[in-house]
Amino acid sequence: MRNWRRQLQLQLVDRYGIEVMVCHYPSNASKWNPIEHRLFSFISLNWAGKPLRSLKRMAALIRGTTTETGLTVKAAQLKGRYPTQVKLSDEEMAMINLTHRKICPQWNYTLHPRTQILEKA
Repeated sequence: MRNWRRQLQLQLVDRYGIEVMVCHYPSNASKWNPIEHRLFSFISLNWAGKPLRSLKRMAALIRGTTTETGLTVKAAQLKGRYPTQVKLSDEEMAMINLTHRKICPQWNYTLHPRTQILEKA
């Protein structure tokens, strides 16, 4: 989560000079996510009983999914490298220009451009 916030700050907020409000679902609350109900169940039905032996096969089955209302699905494999277990220091976290929202602050926050902070550094 810490690295995700940093990358969001660098690659979107600072780059484009925009504020981004983030609202996460709390842990174990995916049952409230309407996308999961509208989409993931159809993906599961589409690949039910079919061996998932490769990413290519999985992506093809996901792309072949449609819902009763005509919603179609796109899927592609990203070929980039995505390191795991990236650790950020408290100092690096302090450089993220973030304000927590009043309601459920641990899940809702806004990232602000750091142009002023970076100019002072």
